[in-house]
Formats: sequence, C-alpha cells, structure tokens
Amino acid sequence: MTESVIGEIAKEGDVAVVTFAKNSISNIEDVAATSEQIGNFIEQNRPKRVVFDFADVKFFSSQVLGLLLAVRAKMMQCGEGQVVISSINPQLYRVFKITNLDQVFTFFPDMESAMNLAGST
Repeated sequence: MTESVIGEIAKEGDVAVVTFAKNSISNIEDVAATSEQIGNFIEQNRPKRVVFDFADVKFFSSQVLGLLLAVRAKMMQCGEGQVVISSINPQLYRVFKITNLDQVFTFFPDMESAMNLAGST
C-alpha cells in the first residue's frame, strides 16, 4: 500500500513547512507519492521557501535525496524558491556531505532558526 510519509505540509506566510510522519523513509512508492503531494502543494500555494523538518527522521533511502532535488527543481521552475533542511541528525547530514548536496541545500540546527532565516529574506 502506497502512502505519504508526510506528517503535515503547513504554510506559514510565504514558507511551506514539511514534517514527516515516519522515522524511516525507505519505500520507493511512498517517496514517489510524497514527491507528488509536495509538488501539488507547491503548484497550488507557490511558497517562496520550503523547510523540511527532519527532527523525527532516523533513516532515509537515497530516493529521499531525489525527492529533495525534485522539490528544489520545482521551486526554481515556479520562479524563485529555496529548499531548507532543519533538525537533521549528524548521521543523515553525512549523506549530504558525501554527495556534496551540503553545497546545494541550506541546513539549520532546528526549525526555529530555519523559520527565522526564511522570514528575514
């Protein structure tokens, strides 16, 4: 059964905040459904930034990197847009570092600091 791994997508001003319902994100079909759900949200709401809150995520497959890159491309396609990642644990951050995606995305230690930057730019 395919299901979204998203806990919630909330819009706060011109910022979309994505939280995850699962602590392990590895099912290919779930990631695809999630990507579609976020893409639809972006098209309908046109946020200037998307903040992904990884606070509860302990594991993800490489498909999640693809999802983040797809969201980034969608944001760029819709005009301006930035994808921000908050509250990621050090082991998962290492994946971004190894793949040089730490140069593509902006990281914040917690949601509050991510939202403060998002609101100030």
